[in-house]
Amino acid sequence: MDHYSKFFINGRWEDPVTPRYMEVIDPSTEKPFAKVAYGTAEDVDHAVKAARQAFKAYSQTTVRERIDFFKKALEIFQRRQPELAHIVTQEMGSPITLSLKAQTEICVGQFLAMIEIMGRYEFEERSGTTVIVKEPIGVVGLITPWNWPIFQVVTKVLPALAAGCTMVLKPSEIAPFDAILFAEILEEAGLPAGVFNLVNGEGGTVGAAISAHPDLDMVSFTGSTMAGIAVAKAAADTVKRVAQELGGKSANILLDDVDLVTAVRRGVAACFSNSGQSCDAPTRMLVKKTHYDDAVRLARQAAEGQTVGSPMDSQTILGPVASKVQFEKIQRLIRTGIDEGANVIIGGLGKPEGFEVGYYVRPTIFSNVTSEMTIAREEIFGPILCIIPYEDEDEAIRIANDTNYGLAAYIQSGNIERARKVARQLRVGSVFINYPERDTKAPFGGYKQSGNGRESSHHSITEYLEVKAMVGHG
Repeated sequence: MDHYSKFFINGRWEDPVTPRYMEVIDPSTEKPFAKVAYGTAEDVDHAVKAARQAFKAYSQTTVRERIDFFKKALEIFQRRQPELAHIVTQEMGSPITLSLKAQTEICVGQFLAMIEIMGRYEFEERSGTTVIVKEPIGVVGLITPWNWPIFQVVTKVLPALAAGCTMVLKPSEIAPFDAILFAEILEEAGLPAGVFNLVNGEGGTVGAAISAHPDLDMVSFTGSTMAGIAVAKAAADTVKRVAQELGGKSANILLDDVDLVTAVRRGVAACFSNSGQSCDAPTRMLVKKTHYDDAVRLARQAAEGQTVGSPMDSQTILGPVASKVQFEKIQRLIRTGIDEGANVIIGGLGKPEGFEVGYYVRPTIFSNVTSEMTIAREEIFGPILCIIPYEDEDEAIRIANDTNYGLAAYIQSGNIERARKVARQLRVGSVFINYPERDTKAPFGGYKQSGNGRESSHHSITEYLEVKAMVGHG
């Protein structure tokens, strides 16, 4: 059933209080393919009241009951996974193979990890005659982005449910439909009415209403640093907890003992994955000066193998970026890089040849980049790689840390202990060594202006809990 024109509130699919609908654009065609309802502060208030009413009962459910629900929801999720992958591809342009094998498959990993973690999470501990309990914080607002849309929904909803919280979700207006399908999954799995509520809309209306709502105990936001600041300011008056996963400008340090061919090739692929629209993408490749020219040559060769095409084609590596706004931002930053003296070794301004329609970006690599350049400091969020030379290990560490962000970093080395020694000196929340597979049980989040709090792992449950000490004896 098509629920695109409705919100999911108190276990029912409801029309918006004030009818308003906006077109969602397929970035590969630049044409609308469906409409979604846009909510108001009144819709948010309705959803918050439903969540508040449901909190008393849901917060008292047992861990076993929550685990059983997760298992049932996972079964339904996997059945509908191809449908979810298709809608993610259509709404934000992720190549269909990536949508199946990453965008949605990583959600399956999150379900499995959360089920295992819940089975051993300690919600209560004793210290002498004192009992320390971890209780759900209450009703939470969740605001998710468009670049990994269903994954970001899952990575917030699951730990909130695991903790015993009820919630109101606002997905990105650019990619809202996967969240609607997820609401259908939760409904089919039998989640009690009011525990999960979905209101679509713009950040300036629905997002702002969630952030400032006096009856929400917490807001968890993923998006740009600028938007995160606005969320934190709106939340301040009610002193609610704010957890944020924001922007990044991740360095990829290639140490001098590395297999340069493999390190560069995989570094280019990692930067360009999802058309560069990942907050932890390794967008700054740091190479020792003695290896620099070879790295630039190898990077160009690697970029030439990146296939741009229709996101519905299983052979496509690079689809379009998600929106016209994003395309224009990327073009502006490419022009800025050229104007500031960086050298374009491949790609550049405009669309790839043969792609007049669609928000397609030419995969671009800059050499002769310095840390002072705009392209080395701003999060571009496109398939744009900057290659920066360094003299020695200390300078590589200094360059990597010379950013307002602190979400992630990458290190390539033939010696794992050497890599870990460097990793300990980086001011980031995650360090990925030698391009590992993602660990769904590892915490993810940032230092500095990349946010606060952690997602995934048992740390994600902790974000949605309050700690109570019951001191006394009989």
